[in-house]
Amino acid sequence: MAIEAISRPPAESLQTSSFSKDTDLSKRTASDLIEWATSRSSVSSTVYVFDVAEQVGFGPLSKTWASSVEDSAPVVPLQTRAGAGLSLVGRLSEGSSHDAVDGSVLTAYTTPAGLAAMAPSLSYLPAASSRSKLVIQVPAVTPVGEKFALSPTLASFAAALNLLPENITILLSATPQESVDFALLSYKLDTHVIHIFDHYGAAREVGHDLVLPSAAENSTLPVSEALRQASYAPFEFVGDRNAHTVLIFPNGQLAHAAKHLAIRVEGTAVVIAKVLRPWNGDALQDLIPSTAVEIYVFDDVPNDTTQGPLFIEVFASLYDPGSSGRIIRSQRITPEKTQLFITYPSQFTRHLASLAKVPSITLEGEAPPSTTSILFLSTPTVTLSSFHELVSDTFFKTASVRRLTSHDIFGKAGGLTTDRVVFMPKKPAQGFLPLSVLFPLDGSGKADFVGILEPSLLKSHSILDNAKPGAAILVITPWSSAELLANLPPTVVELAWKRRLRFYTIDAKPIVELVVDKAARNLAQSFILYLVFLRLYLGRASGEGHVRKIAQAVAPSVFDSDMFAKLSSCTWSELVQVQLPEESPASTTEGKVNAPPALKEFEFNAIAVDTGDGEAVYNGSKVFSWHEAAKHLLFPSAFTPPIPAVPEVEEFPQDPLLRPDLPERTYLVTCKVNRRLTPLEYDRNVFHLEFDTTGTGLRYAIGEALGVHGWNDEEEVLEFCAWYGVDPNRVITIPVPGGEGRMHTRTVFQALQQQIDLFGKPPKSFYTDLAPYAAQRVDRLALQFIGSPEGSSTFKKLSEKDTVTFADIIQCYPSARPNIETLCELIGDIKPRHYSIASSQSVVGDRVDLLVVTVEWAAPNGKKRYGQCTKYLAGLKVGQKVTVSIKPSVMKLPPESTQPIIMAGLGTGAAPFRAFLQHRAWLAHQGLPVGPTYYYFGSRHQSQEYLYGEEVEAYIQDGTITKAGLAFSRDGPKKVYIQHKMLEDAETLADMLKNQKGTFYLCGPTWPVPDVFEALVGALVKNQGHSRESAGEFLEQLKEEERYVLEVY
Repeated sequence: MAIEAISRPPAESLQTSSFSKDTDLSKRTASDLIEWATSRSSVSSTVYVFDVAEQVGFGPLSKTWASSVEDSAPVVPLQTRAGAGLSLVGRLSEGSSHDAVDGSVLTAYTTPAGLAAMAPSLSYLPAASSRSKLVIQVPAVTPVGEKFALSPTLASFAAALNLLPENITILLSATPQESVDFALLSYKLDTHVIHIFDHYGAAREVGHDLVLPSAAENSTLPVSEALRQASYAPFEFVGDRNAHTVLIFPNGQLAHAAKHLAIRVEGTAVVIAKVLRPWNGDALQDLIPSTAVEIYVFDDVPNDTTQGPLFIEVFASLYDPGSSGRIIRSQRITPEKTQLFITYPSQFTRHLASLAKVPSITLEGEAPPSTTSILFLSTPTVTLSSFHELVSDTFFKTASVRRLTSHDIFGKAGGLTTDRVVFMPKKPAQGFLPLSVLFPLDGSGKADFVGILEPSLLKSHSILDNAKPGAAILVITPWSSAELLANLPPTVVELAWKRRLRFYTIDAKPIVELVVDKAARNLAQSFILYLVFLRLYLGRASGEGHVRKIAQAVAPSVFDSDMFAKLSSCTWSELVQVQLPEESPASTTEGKVNAPPALKEFEFNAIAVDTGDGEAVYNGSKVFSWHEAAKHLLFPSAFTPPIPAVPEVEEFPQDPLLRPDLPERTYLVTCKVNRRLTPLEYDRNVFHLEFDTTGTGLRYAIGEALGVHGWNDEEEVLEFCAWYGVDPNRVITIPVPGGEGRMHTRTVFQALQQQIDLFGKPPKSFYTDLAPYAAQRVDRLALQFIGSPEGSSTFKKLSEKDTVTFADIIQCYPSARPNIETLCELIGDIKPRHYSIASSQSVVGDRVDLLVVTVEWAAPNGKKRYGQCTKYLAGLKVGQKVTVSIKPSVMKLPPESTQPIIMAGLGTGAAPFRAFLQHRAWLAHQGLPVGPTYYYFGSRHQSQEYLYGEEVEAYIQDGTITKAGLAFSRDGPKKVYIQHKMLEDAETLADMLKNQKGTFYLCGPTWPVPDVFEALVGALVKNQGHSRESAGEFLEQLKEEERYVLEVY
């Protein structure tokens, strides 16, 4: 029987190569390389893996490496829930001695949906440095719709983008190499970074010649310079330089599909945004052709009514009110649209053709003529990795063999797996196109060869519409030709007849059983499949000897020569070609009682990860069956700790008129006490505040912080309005912070007093943003210089030495006068200031107490400066209303009241410990057992700054405080600090931490942290048998267990 050849690359592409097991990281996917590189201890001090990342197959490898590879960073699993991300903020804010000296570069893995949950917490991130920053690696995969289909949409994250602070850079990558490059480039930047990459398709592909860049060491580069050094730019332009239509995309699958179309369509160009923040509007303006009259901005959005963040940035950069010829339009891509465009690329190209006003265009021509596409359908229990290795080693010299594996856990009992494999030139002229776009499973007929390892799929799923006319179809089955045809639905037989598909069958089981070693039988099945593929690939020109020679050259040591010959001979003789009917069979089933059900389409809804330990991880969990994987996706809450449900009806609902511009849940409380604690003649004003919360519904836990939404000083606001020449009673409309494009109306005075951070510290970008509004050239050039890299030293002097405010800069360059609405947007909003709550609600009831010190200093010009919020709080009158919110904190009491606690507070750092002591005293009053309570407090003078001293003495007397160490550094001939008092109790402290599950807390300024750390290390070395190194490691472990807690500032 003659065997016809399938279409393939040129014959000279066939090469021989030694066969080796895939243990080299260079043969892994880009996602694997990102995990490998970012989980090295030289790059990250700790890797935090959120559950949602594991559920899309990103993170399990890092967890495995952490326990098996020596230079791996420790991995901490986290749940995605309300307040997700606060532990990361707390870790960067607390600064132990190790963090302060060696740095703490944290890496987190999450998804776009997880990032949206983290966004509110990230607004509290401290400034980044070369040794202290947060890098979030985000695989762009999200379950959407009723079928939980996986999607590359960023819609969930886009809705939360406005909540992120400005000190976070956002990078988008799409190609495999770009994904790896951007992942490591993230650690070279001078900011915190969010890197989003295409884990849906490109980064999961196997078969790319990837290069792993060297990791950065304490680099602090601006994003523009880091991109330039890596040969990238914030935007990529493709297409006609004289285009009249420009399409702007965030970097991703659709962007690259559009890019390939723009190359072929005259008058059209595509711009791909690779850096969402910091936004470079000038670079975008330089790219847009002057001939462009229609600009379409594609944005991932949750619904059709939401305006996307990319459109807002583009519109602000390109809109020219003086030009009436250019139109900028938004293309809102909802998750449903993303699925449509990704699943059916022809729908996307038709949409682009309508925008470009050209006839319908397709991606058909994007695959080089020498491309061969192969599709395998099997179950998750079948492993084809050895087959793919053999094929790759056969073609490795002249062809790139790319593979993408996807799973459908709902489409069939036991699950369904598809492997798409494409042979193509190593460097195609057309550039990169994601395999999921190049070879979609949309019924358009792209496959030259289809291998079906589970024959029942032909009866249940629409498979053959993915085969090209004349394609070879191999079915692994014991069925005879007649049995196969009898089991095929009439519609499948008719499709096979119309497309002249060539069916082949082989019963692999008796051939596999020739191999005595059961462990080698999986390899034998892949080897049989490989021999069949070679035979069909070579066609009539192939004989058994030719095929065996190629196979032996590729895999010489897989089996001994006798077994090799036996497997080859049996495979050759057992392959059967099925003869289809000579005439078209009846395709319709109308009127038939037993009409077959409609065939199912494949749905991509699961990613599996082989962790190398013999078990695969599905949906983030090691499970015993593929059926269980479906349960993890359908019912994630059953396999993770439950998140408390939000009650449908609140007893004290949020007042919509109370600061509607704020995203946080806010409360209006009343000042009842504002009492100075330090003497009037003392140079520090430390004061105690009490707020009445009756009727507000405000509830707080011990150790949480109160966010105070302070106002600017009334007189200073009115003075500025008079100087700027604006009527404070004039009504203006400005954006609602975090309001996704919503606006609200306020008077100028209300805006400048209550919302706009007029007397705050301007960032470097403000100077650049203000420069275009300067009427005088000297002002404009000065502002541009300060905002440029060359002006860094001037900016640093203004910011750190002169401590200038937004108002100062505006008054310094008086010709720069944008209208008041624009000025409000340039300055931005007042951020809430957070203060540790100094009371326990179990004791004080409807009240919340604060301990605050006024922040004041003199600028070099002699002008007196004040902290905006402490000045506001110091001036509060009894009865005055204040808007507040609650922020979770790391300062929590241990779960058991009998566990010892050690508290060390400096100055106003005593605030949370007052709450701790109130609560422990209350527990003891209830007759409940309470563990040892050690309290260390430090300030300069006992007579002037022994904060809450009377209460502390009472707690010592009644036994609430087991031992107090009071250090007043300026009262004696020798300065004594809290670490000295701790050394006096070294034996007891070491025993409580080591043997009694004790918890240590430090709150206050950062300067004593290294000394306190060393005091505890010394105590453990002297009294618990630790070395200095192991003592430090023990304290670091306590930090992970939340038993070594620091809240320093």
